[in-house]
Amino acid sequence: MTNETIAAAADPAGSEAAAAEDATPRLLKIAEVAEELGLTARAVRYYEELGLLKPAARSEGSYRLFDDDDIERLRFIRGLRDDAGFSLAEIGRLLEDEEARERNREQFRATTDVAERRQILRDALDRVERQATSLRGKLDRITAMLDEVEARRVHLERHLGELDAGRALSHRETGS
Repeated sequence: MTNETIAAAADPAGSEAAAAEDATPRLLKIAEVAEELGLTARAVRYYEELGLLKPAARSEGSYRLFDDDDIERLRFIRGLRDDAGFSLAEIGRLLEDEEARERNREQFRATTDVAERRQILRDALDRVERQATSLRGKLDRITAMLDEVEARRVHLERHLGELDAGRALSHRETGS
């Protein structure tokens, strides 16, 4: 028998209260969210100003309160910005597309009309194609940057090999 099982058997009302407490969503103030995610409170406010984020609630004192979905959204935004190099405008478009996708899903489920469903799917397909085009463009730019870095690496390795072979290079020959 675990300690939790023993405690529940000894105090069934207490375990029900604990279960209800676990079901209550966690709401954090902006400073807590910023600290948890390694952001500044100003950055979180700025994302809200841009429409990238909307706090789940406001406290009686009008403090912004964020839930786990908001925190996940902030992680997603930070990942797109920091890891994938997306601008905040690009992130905004991606988030709008995700919200539109959810609306399309709801509209699709709400109707049985084949023509309406077909139009919903066509709209969704257009949106996905725009996303793919945007992502391919970014990938092409990143690939070009990677090719440039790789060419520099090869160039430097060639010069290093020449030095190791005993041939001294002048500054003019290295191109650096």
